[in-house]
Amino acid sequence: MEVTGKIKVVNPEQQVSASFKKRELVVTTEEQYPQHIMIEFTQDKCDLLNNYSIGEPVKVSINLRGREWVNPQGDTKYFNSIQGWRIEKLAADQPQGGATPPMPSAQTFAPATNINDEEADDLPF
Repeated sequence: MEVTGKIKVVNPEQQVSASFKKRELVVTTEEQYPQHIMIEFTQDKCDLLNNYSIGEPVKVSINLRGREWVNPQGDTKYFNSIQGWRIEKLAADQPQGGATPPMPSAQTFAPATNINDEEADDLPF
């Protein structure tokens, strides 16, 4: 999956434990109702954010993660996270959010007029 938008926040790297580190990025989508999407980069992927700054348009490749946790009282809880694994800068004039390419003109679909009747028809039907 992918998320496109402008960078709102790039947090510093957090050393969660001796063997685990993460870095958070917030991307604001450019839709009718913009969303602020927090994306986690973990371990060696933290370094991918070093060359990015607030306001830059980006496309982030993500994975949705979900996990189950049972608390000491026996209640089951579910948690979701969004993990980034690639980030790309977008050109400022490049459309974001899956815009469709322009429709070709009607002339592109006009019937052919330069058909030579003398050429053999090699189509089997």
